[in-house]
Amino acid sequence: MALAAALARASTRLLRGGIPPSAASPALSSRSRPFCTLPAAADEPSAPPGAVEEPWEEAEAEILRDVKPVVKLVKDIIHSGRYGDGGFLSPDDEKVIVEKVLAHHPRSEDKIGCGLDAILVDKHPDFRKTRCLFIARTNGDVEDFSYRKCLRAYVKRAYPSHADRFIDKHLGQERPTLFRPRK
Repeated sequence: MALAAALARASTRLLRGGIPPSAASPALSSRSRPFCTLPAAADEPSAPPGAVEEPWEEAEAEILRDVKPVVKLVKDIIHSGRYGDGGFLSPDDEKVIVEKVLAHHPRSEDKIGCGLDAILVDKHPDFRKTRCLFIARTNGDVEDFSYRKCLRAYVKRAYPSHADRFIDKHLGQERPTLFRPRK
């Protein structure tokens, strides 16, 4: 609840009233908010007790339909020419990143800290060739966050029975398929 209130206040201040708090906070009140098409109750088991679990291929296709649009957007934000180093996200892009990515980070409350002022794109301080997303806090501090961690946490909560296999194949450390460069 504190996360939702902090994000709503910061978004409203950042957008100068562009999104009323009543529109922003319900979307952020649940850490299990779906990316695209899932029902809001992600804590429910993937199948009713006694039901036959769906085959891996069907589950994989469903998770990909859910996660791929978010990966595409994040990659576009980070790697396209829309934002230079140190560039703040547009209000629309920021809203999507906050709701569909940052809200699922395993330590989102710690990352936001005293409050979210903005989201920006910049080069990572330790890996200078890598661009990533950063949170600018209301106190002026800036901290990076991993959208991959957010995606992994989302998949684990939304698809518990298939999460490990999907993460190993598509979101793992060794050449994950969702992060391969476009051909």
